[in-house]
Amino acid sequence: MKIFANDSEFEVNSGCSLSEFLESIGYQIGLVVVERNRQALSPSEATNTILEAGDRLEIVKIVAGG
Repeated sequence: MKIFANDSEFEVNSGCSLSEFLESIGYQIGLVVVERNRQALSPSEATNTILEAGDRLEIVKIVAGG
């Protein structure tokens, strides 16, 4: 099935979790903020989310600095 993340198209298996997808593209849930279909997800929601065909994700890496 197709999903979109940061304006790029990805093919993922049906039943793929958000955490599996993030790991496959080099991210960890605790180090990013994810918006799914224009709705921000808390880390606990993100951990339990199963992706659906056509989902649109915005993924922002958290950067600490001073």
